[in-house]
Amino acid sequence: MDSDLAFFALLARKASFSETALELNLSTSGVSKRLAKIENRLGVRLMNRTTRRVSLTSEGETFLNESAAILEDIASLENRIRSAGEKPQGLLRINATFGFGREFIAPIVSQFAREYPDISAQLVLTDAPINLVEEGYDFAVRFGSPPNSRLISRRLHRNRRFLCAAPSYLERYGRPQRLHDLTDHECIVLRQHNQIYDVWRLQRGQLTESIKVKGRLSSNDGEIALQWVIDGHGIMLRSEWDIVRLIREGKLELVLPRYAQVDADIYGVYPERNNVSAKVRAFMEFTQTALQKTSSLQFNS
Repeated sequence: MDSDLAFFALLARKASFSETALELNLSTSGVSKRLAKIENRLGVRLMNRTTRRVSLTSEGETFLNESAAILEDIASLENRIRSAGEKPQGLLRINATFGFGREFIAPIVSQFAREYPDISAQLVLTDAPINLVEEGYDFAVRFGSPPNSRLISRRLHRNRRFLCAAPSYLERYGRPQRLHDLTDHECIVLRQHNQIYDVWRLQRGQLTESIKVKGRLSSNDGEIALQWVIDGHGIMLRSEWDIVRLIREGKLELVLPRYAQVDADIYGVYPERNNVSAKVRAFMEFTQTALQKTSSLQFNS
């Protein structure tokens, strides 16, 4: 069954019988027959055929999405079984961003080192994601699933970004009632990684809205910008993990709490290999468990 799933995923990616046939060392008719066999078994058409290309039907899109998840689970299971007998050992090079690395990953590495005495851990914090493959890192903690196809990602914990401000700022300038109201407020922005910094895209339920913001203060350092927010200089869009404690302590308040950026989950990423090493697997699972037990990552934890 999994071979059919892998075949269909390849055909969907290539969108061509001939290219798929070349990849699998089959004839074009062989590819067509195999697809027809899958469709007959399911009782639905998965692809629309033309003389040159193929395209997914709605049922095909559903089948592809579910297939990808199943194939990922199978690969993960095979890797776990394959590496079950291995002993985690050797040098483990880890990368994380400064703020999250200091507050969460460094303590996790400390705990991990106690439980795995045969592993030497090297934690390197950077202000921007680095190329793991070229610089020889085994594992990194990042926000959002990486686009690099040479990396494999696993979600470690949910994370969202929320608008926040100090009570002193809101008392002085008022509380925004609509997203458009932000245009009349001082917004503190981060200028990082060549991203568009002054357009905030936020979701409210299924609705996504964008707003162009402005303000007198900006920085490339998140901790500096956050301190400016605490000092009452304006409104900022900041990760949930970074402001939960400050909200609870009353130093910050949420602004327009029904809005959030939701594409900021915490991921563990590692270079694509046929077999994930025991040391990487051990640290990834240890980190995921530790983060899930941490109450200071989410408002509703």
